[in-house]
Amino acid sequence: MPPEKSPDEKSRREWFEAAYADLRRRAEAYFANERASHTLQPTALVHEAFLRLADQGGVEADRGRFLALTASAMRNALVDHARSRNAAKRGGDRRRAALEVEPWEDSSVGVLELEDAFARFASLDPRRAQVAEMKIFAGAKETEIAAAIGMSIQTVQSDWALARAWLTKELR
Repeated sequence: MPPEKSPDEKSRREWFEAAYADLRRRAEAYFANERASHTLQPTALVHEAFLRLADQGGVEADRGRFLALTASAMRNALVDHARSRNAAKRGGDRRRAALEVEPWEDSSVGVLELEDAFARFASLDPRRAQVAEMKIFAGAKETEIAAAIGMSIQTVQSDWALARAWLTKELR
């Protein structure tokens, strides 16, 4: 019979399972807007993000930091996947890996195009880029972002509006 888990270990496991389920739900929502032939699936994206977090020690982070780290890990996994697909094709007949900048709009851009624009924006305004990263790549709500990075909801809304406008302009 296995030994009884300590209350701290049990609550950490419950938190981890809840976080995994939340990320899985977010990834499913993200992929609902993707083309059916996309070769990366929600479970694979979440597993890749968790592996990256484990390598960085992020799985032990508090809830807010975990959300921020997850957004970054999911973004990096999507970009790496798109780059490897494009590298395999050696530039011939490149297909775009579509990513909805905003799920409620029809326009979509390639993951690598978004990454290039996002990197330019992050070099200009790291704080607003963090808000945009959590919104776009983790599907975080403004209240979650505010709690995760210690800002007011109004500041998050303002940062998101500016980031969204800048990225939209860059991607058109």
